[in-house]
Amino acid sequence: MTDYLETEVRSYRFSRSKAVIPGLLFLGLGASLLLGATIGPYPLAPHKVVSLMAARIVGVIDPSPEATVLFNIRLPRVTAAALVGAALAGAGAAYQTIFRNPLVSPDILGVSADAGLGAALGILWSLPLIIIQLMGFVGGLMTVSLVVLVATMVRGRDDVLVMVLTGLALGALAGAGIAAVKVLADPERQLPAITFWLLGSLAGAKTNDVLLAGLPWLVGLSLLVLLRWRIGVMAMGEDEARALGIETKQLRVIVILSSTLITASAVSISGIIGWVGLMVPHMARLLVGARFDRLLPASVMLGAMFLILVDTAARSLASVEVPLGILTALLGAPVFIWLLSWGRPQWA
Repeated sequence: MTDYLETEVRSYRFSRSKAVIPGLLFLGLGASLLLGATIGPYPLAPHKVVSLMAARIVGVIDPSPEATVLFNIRLPRVTAAALVGAALAGAGAAYQTIFRNPLVSPDILGVSADAGLGAALGILWSLPLIIIQLMGFVGGLMTVSLVVLVATMVRGRDDVLVMVLTGLALGALAGAGIAAVKVLADPERQLPAITFWLLGSLAGAKTNDVLLAGLPWLVGLSLLVLLRWRIGVMAMGEDEARALGIETKQLRVIVILSSTLITASAVSISGIIGWVGLMVPHMARLLVGARFDRLLPASVMLGAMFLILVDTAARSLASVEVPLGILTALLGAPVFIWLLSWGRPQWA
């Protein structure tokens, strides 16, 4: 009886600690946003950032250099970092849950590679930046649409396996296409731009970019939120989900398309940034557990916080900006190995 009571008390304390974590993540996100707005080649004091934002909210326009740096350069970039990090982490959490695989990430179906190919072609053809971003966005959507179409046409085989293998094949084709574009590109002007874009960067993020990418991000994330309970049931297995009346194939297609919409919107403004969608959901799962209704918001906030801090470091560590993909790989690989070594896999 005593052992039972001790177990219940420990479980109650653990549940209470988990209930506090979302609030701490929200505070951490706010602190990271403020930190990202203050640190940079032109540093701003935190109280100055707060006063400038308060003045802008009430309609007062400040013509000072600090206001120009904050509203024209710093805030759009910090907001873009938050959006991209939240998108990749949220999509990664959805993919890992729906596929019941801890090694699944948003680019498992070839989204990032084909979005990179679309953007590389836009740079090769010297198109405007908005068209380059649009080509990257459309490339990612077309790839997953083709993956879903192939999985629908192939009969008698596991749908998940067909999707993953098709995504890997299309990703390999996109990689070959990117290599061909690099060979054809101007080595002095176009090739550095393609390489830098493929490594991931938010150096050119503007307010319009955030607004354009924010709409598909909001649509895709809203669908995941509305379907969070069904997605959570899918983590128990397809047989259990079907027994509860869930159309598993239809749900999987909707989740994949929603996650792809989120991922493509992020890649279109930042380029290819690896490890966020793979690593952050594991960290969130250790904090709040495997229930998808808790995992999704925790992953979104943790991903936004993580990429804001990484982007702040990328533009502050050296005189030359470090591509985000390099930093996320340097941070992600050791952390992921630690998670594999010490973390306990949980899915339901």
